[in-house]
Amino acid sequence: MRRFIPLTAAALLAAMPAAAQDLAAGVAAVRDKALTDGTAWDVVESLTTEVGARPVGSPAMERARDWGVAKLKELGFQNVHVESFTTRAWSRGAESAEVVGPWPQKLVILGLGNSASTPPGGITAPIALFKSYQEMLDQPPGSLKGKIAVVTQRMGRTQDGSSYGAVGIQRFMGAAEAARRGAVGYLIRSISTDDTRLPHTGGGADAGIPAAALSTPDAELLEHMVARGKPVTVHLDMTSSVNPAAPAWNVVGEIPGREKPDEVIVIGGHLDSWDPGTGAIDDGSGVAIMTAAAKLAGQAGPPRRTIRVVMWGSEEQGGSSRAYAAAHKDEAGKIVVAGESDSGPWRIWSVSLPKPGANHPAMKAFRASLPPLETAVSPAPPRFGGSDIEGLMAMGVPVVDFNTDASRYFDLHHSADDTLDKIDPAQLAQNVAVWAGFVYAVANSDVDFRAAAPK
Repeated sequence: MRRFIPLTAAALLAAMPAAAQDLAAGVAAVRDKALTDGTAWDVVESLTTEVGARPVGSPAMERARDWGVAKLKELGFQNVHVESFTTRAWSRGAESAEVVGPWPQKLVILGLGNSASTPPGGITAPIALFKSYQEMLDQPPGSLKGKIAVVTQRMGRTQDGSSYGAVGIQRFMGAAEAARRGAVGYLIRSISTDDTRLPHTGGGADAGIPAAALSTPDAELLEHMVARGKPVTVHLDMTSSVNPAAPAWNVVGEIPGREKPDEVIVIGGHLDSWDPGTGAIDDGSGVAIMTAAAKLAGQAGPPRRTIRVVMWGSEEQGGSSRAYAAAHKDEAGKIVVAGESDSGPWRIWSVSLPKPGANHPAMKAFRASLPPLETAVSPAPPRFGGSDIEGLMAMGVPVVDFNTDASRYFDLHHSADDTLDKIDPAQLAQNVAVWAGFVYAVANSDVDFRAAAPK
């Protein structure tokens, strides 16, 4: 099978006109260079070592802004600049939780974004435990008065990460639903697939009650206690603060187009992160992948169209997509395509491309480059390109969705285990190779992803 793949690609190339063959040869050359290039690794190593965790509204985010500007200039990007905006920023303070009866034990938690603080000295209350989110939703208003609601529903491991959307709702909206039923606090089993005693944070509802994620073993510990038939009481002590208008920044660099500089390919990752780890996976790797892909595509010669890299400045707590779309609404019609890397540094196993332009020589050249990378082309068009390009997508900008193997992503996501050592340089390079080939193909052609789709 491995011998058959290159022969199939060669057959596709042979059937192309000469100009298309030149484009395909360029895509293949960029792909092959990406497999041995260390730019992406160097970028994410630099970011995690020199800055570390980058919560919005923190001094570290200011350092990240300056790091981004310096790194883009160092790599030869032009028109490097910062686009400022403000956004709501939640910040973690001291927090702790423990079972106080009937069997006292410490619990390991991380407060969820937008959690309220407890009163001074904390709260002590009986828990109401639900093994599914729906079970809690089935409780009538007032039924959880004076209790700490606990949801311990598990998340399944999937290659495409689809279980996150299904189970994540208990983090996104659970505190608000618990508060509607009278709860004075809310705890969830971490939205994760790991078995460590490291909880996973993330954004939650602004519900006016303290809300936190339990490590998965601690969620199971509470299940075991409740199963013994005695009331379980928990003490929760949490502090946090909110800046309603924190400064934030999208950091931008370009490789200008030589023929059509006003036609722009927008790619990037988000520069901010949550605070427990160093933001290597989420999303230092995405920043590194897109920066390296753009650099490699531009190194092959000045592109016909402009390649723009954006390091979005507030994805985790929101705001960067809206700010970027507002700042660039007048050029939306000239943005050829947008893409975001925010699924980790592992191999890309499939790509979803807009149906318009699918038969253009540029996309044929890109598709011909994928078999050696063991990457398939999905027959389905992109449904979601990433949180930071939602605003562009709403304005009609075409997007792509490259599907990274997310089997391990939620072992690490939003936890203290989100660190550089988890990145496999070979898989990182494969990811860059797919993106670099795509960017090169689009930047050196006139492919139109808004054209009428072929019947």
